[in-house]
Amino acid sequence: MSNLGVGIIGCGNISTTYLKFAPKFRGFEIRAVADINMDAAYARAEEYQVRANTVDELLAADDIDIIVNLTIPAAHFDITRRILEAGKHAYSEKPFVLNLEEGKALRDLAESKGLRIGSAPDTFLGGSHQLARSTIDGGQIGKVIGGTCHVMSHGMEHWHPNPDFFYQPGGGPILDLGPYYITNLIQLIGPVRAVTAMTATSFPSRTITNGPRTGVTVPVDTPTNIHALLEFEIGAIITFGASWDVWKSSHPNMELYGTEGSMSLPDPNFFGGDVTVTEKGDDYGVIPATDHPFGVPNEEHGGGVLQANYRAAGLADMVQSINEGRPHRCNIDVALHAIDVMTSILGAGETRQWIEMTTTCERPAALSTTAALALLIDA
Repeated sequence: MSNLGVGIIGCGNISTTYLKFAPKFRGFEIRAVADINMDAAYARAEEYQVRANTVDELLAADDIDIIVNLTIPAAHFDITRRILEAGKHAYSEKPFVLNLEEGKALRDLAESKGLRIGSAPDTFLGGSHQLARSTIDGGQIGKVIGGTCHVMSHGMEHWHPNPDFFYQPGGGPILDLGPYYITNLIQLIGPVRAVTAMTATSFPSRTITNGPRTGVTVPVDTPTNIHALLEFEIGAIITFGASWDVWKSSHPNMELYGTEGSMSLPDPNFFGGDVTVTEKGDDYGVIPATDHPFGVPNEEHGGGVLQANYRAAGLADMVQSINEGRPHRCNIDVALHAIDVMTSILGAGETRQWIEMTTTCERPAALSTTAALALLIDA
C-alpha cells in the first residue's frame, strides 16, 4: 500500500517537530510545506528536503491526501475548512477550534465529504499515559472518584520569540495547555458532564525576554489564572488549575484518587515519565514501565535529560485508520468534547455558574504496545 501524501500549512516553531518525527512513522510522508510567509516556507523546505508551496498550491496539489494545520489558533477554523473544501483530510494542532459552533461546522463539512478530521494532542498515546490507562482499567485504584491537575508557570514570553497570540482570545493556559490535560482525562476516565470555574487576568501586559523582540510589551486580553471544577460522567470530581501568573509551583501535574488507591501521573504534555500508585494508604511506588515504544526516551530535553517524544503518532494512527476503515484515536468527537469543556470553563469564569456539556464522546481506544509498534517504521 502506497504512502499517503501529507502537507503542512504553517511553518512556525511546531512545524520542526512534525518534520523531525514524521519519518519515524509508516504509512505517510510529508511532501510539502506552505505558509503565508513564503520565506518561512522556503527555509523549512530546504531544512527538511521537502517542497515549498503557496497555501493555494498545497490545497490544490494532487499528491497531497492530508494537510496538517499548524497555523495560529485564530486561523484553525478557516484553514481546516479550506482543507476539507479542497477534498483533503485535515489534522490540526490544538486547540482544534476556538468555539463549539466552529467545530460542529467542520464536523458536518467533513461528514458531507467523507473526510476525516484529526486533532492534537496525541501525547496521551505515550507509554506512560497508556500504562496509567491500563492500570485504571485493571481496577488497581478502584473507581476513580476525584483528582487534581495543575499546569502552573509564568507564561510564554520567556522562551517564545512571538508570544503575542498566547495572550489573545484563543490563547491562555486553558486553550493552549488545557488540551493535554483534558484529553488525557477523557482517555483515562471518560467524558465530562459539567464544569464551573473562577478566572482572572493578573497582569495586563507581558514583556518579551527572548529573541529579536526582547523588551517589546504585548497586551493580555484573555484569562491567565483559571481554577476549575470538572464533574465527569462517571461521577469523579476533578480540580483543574491552569495559570501563567505563577512564578513557581510544586503541585504534581496530575493525580487521580480511586476507591482503592491513588495514582500520580507525569506531565501530559509529554509522552513519558513515571506513573506511581499507592493502594489504601501505602507508600507510593513506581509502576514498572512496560515495553511500550512511545515511552522510550529518544530526544534530549533541557539540561541534557532524555525524554520520549513521538509527536505525529496521532497523525500516523489517523493514516492507518483511514487505510483500515476504523475510528482514529485523535478523532473529531474527542476534540469537540475537549473544546466544549475548555470553552465552558472560560464561560463559567465569566458567569460564575455551572455549565452542562452539550457534547460527549467515547474514550479513544487504548493503544497497546503491539498497536504502537505497528505505527513505527523501525519497530
